[in-house]
Amino acid sequence: MTVSAFDHPWLGALLGDAEGAAVFSADRELKAMLAVEAALAAAEAEIGLIPATAGAAIEAACARFSPDRAALAAATARDGVVVPELVRQLRAAVASPHGEQVHFGATSQDIVDTALVTRVKELVPVYATRLTAVQNALGALRAQQGDTTIQAVTRMQPARPMKAATRIAAWQAPVARADETLRAQAERSLVLQLGGPTGDRSSFGGKGDELAANLAARLSLADPGAAWHAERSRLVEFGDWAARLTGGLGKMGADIALMALTGAVRLKAGGGSSSMPHKNNPVAAETLVALGRFAATQVAGLHQAMVHHTERSGAAWTLEWMVLPPLLVASLAALRHAESVAADIEFVPMEETHG
Repeated sequence: MTVSAFDHPWLGALLGDAEGAAVFSADRELKAMLAVEAALAAAEAEIGLIPATAGAAIEAACARFSPDRAALAAATARDGVVVPELVRQLRAAVASPHGEQVHFGATSQDIVDTALVTRVKELVPVYATRLTAVQNALGALRAQQGDTTIQAVTRMQPARPMKAATRIAAWQAPVARADETLRAQAERSLVLQLGGPTGDRSSFGGKGDELAANLAARLSLADPGAAWHAERSRLVEFGDWAARLTGGLGKMGADIALMALTGAVRLKAGGGSSSMPHKNNPVAAETLVALGRFAATQVAGLHQAMVHHTERSGAAWTLEWMVLPPLLVASLAALRHAESVAADIEFVPMEETHG
């Protein structure tokens, strides 16, 4: 048994997402943090903040470094963040005379946040591919079955006859909007974090902005011009984008589940029952509803994590770690289910459902 349904041995197959889970794995997090430390050392060496020999030694050490994970866990329980122990171990690996140049001028949040955005950025092409796949699936459904006459339903009551294309168009709209805004949202949200201990870049000897520009280029990120240690609206915006998408797909799921109840759609490959062999349950549609509602609860937590005290808040930061990864995984899982359910349904003409 696991605490999270997303990585549960069998619930994970329903609710989880392999590509999203890989990005948020401990292995990928460590790799990303070491990549940031290596890039930081290289950038600092290039602009003269640390010796060139130190930069090269740190880069080489990061490439081969394998930390003591038990020590990382114990220290995180004490320090509230993994970076102090990671840096201690990395300094020992680099050794004298360059070990003390590891992490020069930076703070834990610079490393954790930058490592996070570099990993989330890896999901942008995944989102793009899946959004296209869902749009194609819904487009094919509309082209093939859009002329079918179905019963419109308003306020849970029969309304007037309409074409299935009208209902499908309502499913297409949030997917198209998400696709249109994905890249711009990623550019605004997924940016470099570099501020040093107090967030003003003063720990970099007057070269903070030059260092940020150099480091950002190395990591293929934008430099926002200032640290965002305690101003989290960028990540909240990305979470909002994911939640709106997941909620839109949840509406699609809710419609299909209701139509399955009334016989307005047939399912080609629904789920079975342990006691009623005649049943063909709308599992994928129901999962879309669950994921949409889950995303709404997570985005509320993400907004709570905006309330930071002064220049850094361990409480708000920790809450963000707890809610952002499952929110994004839920949105990826929803896209996967939406594509399959669009290919699974067959609209039943209104005259058949009404005898």
